[in-house]
Amino acid sequence: MRVEQQPAFVLHARPYRETSLLVECLTRDLGRIGVVARGVRNERARSQRAQLEPFQRIALDLLLKGELATMRAAEPAGPSRRLIGDAGLAGLYLNELVVRLTGRQDPNPELFDHYERTLGRMAAGEPLGWTLRRFERDMLDALGYALQLDVDALDGEPLDPTATYVYDPESGASPGRRGDAHALRGADLIALAADTPPDTAGLAALRRMMRKVITFHLGGGELKAWRVLR
Repeated sequence: MRVEQQPAFVLHARPYRETSLLVECLTRDLGRIGVVARGVRNERARSQRAQLEPFQRIALDLLLKGELATMRAAEPAGPSRRLIGDAGLAGLYLNELVVRLTGRQDPNPELFDHYERTLGRMAAGEPLGWTLRRFERDMLDALGYALQLDVDALDGEPLDPTATYVYDPESGASPGRRGDAHALRGADLIALAADTPPDTAGLAALRRMMRKVITFHLGGGELKAWRVLR
């Protein structure tokens, strides 16, 4: 099947055979796909290889057959975007998260939109911690793993902003004890649900919670980016 001008972002690339790359891409209409970019490691193909940099929106022409697609052409399809320093590390975390939590050829335009919006926020210099928590929340929702952030899992009552909770990836928030390594305030969960930045302590608690949730959905695995960001 031929696919033309498919909006995409490169998530990861590695050498493939002598002169090619195997590129993991997040596309708008096909989901995550593996793309063989033939010959792009040749010196003469430098300009073509430059189109396959992470964080840049591109348009792909593909020949899709089986699990892998063959790239026929790639061209810029959006503003040039550079993520450097901490933003670059955070961007690599986004990419690894998408690769690890999604299957190939599972279309998810909503996830594509969340990803693109998050890159824009990072490029604009918005606070990275809060930007990552928003993406994690939205990605889980787009994948069918939506967080329950506004009610007590035990009785279904609205969360008390002043109370302490622990969050279970399978059931949601339930009363906890202060001092617990995974404890967080009701106000922190409510802030995430309302898309309102919490205070510094709340942001740290949400980071711990999201790592616990993501670890659960990875089947107990760990992301390489966590070790780098640590």
